This record gives sequence, structure tokens and C-alpha cells, in this order.
Amino acid sequence: MTRILAVANQKGGVGKTTTVINLGASIAVHDKEVLVIDLDPQANATSGLGSKEADVYGVHSFISGEHSLEECTVKTEVDGLYLVRGARHLAGTEIELASQENREFFLAESLTASNLSKYDYVLIDCPPSLGLLTINALVAADGVILTVQSEYYALEGLSHLVDTINRIKAHWNKALSIFGVVLTMYDKRLRLSREVEEEADEYLGETLFKTRIPRNVRLSEAPSFGKPVILYDAFSSGARSYMSLAREVLAR
Repeated sequence: MTRILAVANQKGGVGKTTTVINLGASIAVHDKEVLVIDLDPQANATSGLGSKEADVYGVHSFISGEHSLEECTVKTEVDGLYLVRGARHLAGTEIELASQENREFFLAESLTASNLSKYDYVLIDCPPSLGLLTINALVAADGVILTVQSEYYALEGLSHLVDTINRIKAHWNKALSIFGVVLTMYDKRLRLSREVEEEADEYLGETLFKTRIPRNVRLSEAPSFGKPVILYDAFSSGARSYMSLAREVLAR
């Protein structure tokens, strides 16, 4: 059975796309088939996996029903990792959806009509907002991975996102649940990171992944080369942390 996971946070710069790219690659390394859907108009997951923005055969074409999932899917450098490319004109797609009936279900219906049997996991990279594209991702998913930066106000923002997830669960997707929460940009040398970790552990309990994603230069550099960090520097702390996170995801 294919597990569909949306990776979300309404804030930008919290490691969401970095997590999609590197978690996807790390799961694929464990002999799994993984599909990344880049639903963010910034298309950073697309460029971070070494692909160019799609004008025709991308996520817009897939959501609109113009092309099939197979036509919109491209291979990446990582064996077993595939991508439905994003593009900047997705911002226009969100405006187009606003006037449609059942606008919350376009992605869910497209995925339901597709053959996902070859994939063990589908990871959806959401925009840094709670707009219609993110809502489509949450309606289509059966679980959400939340990325939380190790800084003040992080848990306050998380509570707003949890409220949104609960509303979507009540109205459109009863199967939706929080699959896990991961702390990103963590630095154990800083008291602030440790304090956020303690608060998160108390607030989230077992929902919080044990793996902490550190601040790591290699993680920051890898996207500019269009590679996941395991291809850029497999021995870096960033690569090791995402391999650890992948094992936790697989265990759940």
C-alpha cells in the first residue's frame, strides 16, 4: 500500500523542501520506490533534484488532468526516486482553483485516478502557506510530516497548523493524521535549540521524531548542485541525519 505524506509548514525557511528532497532520497536508498510531487510554486524541490521547471509535463498538467502521472513523472539521479516537477506558474494554478467546484479535491482525484502501486511512498512538498495548494495536498494525503525550526515561536506556529489539519480532517479528509514532527536546524550547542527541543518533546510526545536535523553546510550547498546530500557528501552530518530519519519513517 502506498503511503502519501504531505510535508508542510506555513512558514518558509524551516527545512521543508530540504526534508522532502533528502528524506525521499534516503528512503529510496533503502530499496523503496519514492515519488516526490513538487507542489510549491518556488519549485525548489525540482531544482534541488537536478531537474528543470516543467512548462507542460509537470504538476500543473497532472492536477488539471491534461496528462497522466506517468507522462508527468521523471527519474532523478537516485535510483528509485522519481519527481513530478513544479513550476512558478503554479501560483496561477491556485488562482484558477479558487473558482472551481470541489477545488480542494483536484490533487486527490488525480492521484486516485493514477496507478500508484509501484510507489511505496509519495512525498508532497507544500508551499509555505495555508492556501489552496496546501489544502489540496492535505486532502490527498493520509499523513503529514511537519518541519519545525529550532527557534522561539516555532511551537506557536505549529499549533496554528495543527488547527488547520484538524479542520481539514473534519471537513474533507477523515483519514488525515500527523505522521510525525521533525526538528530542523538544530544545534545542540545552543541553549535555545535545547529549550525548543524540551518544549517540543513535552508538547508532542511520541509524534516527535527522535532524529534532529542539524544546521549543516553540506545540506545548504547540495541544492545548488541539484543533488540530495547523500550524493553530494554522504558522510556529512546532514546526510547521516536524514538516513536516520528515513529509518524512523520506515519503522512507523
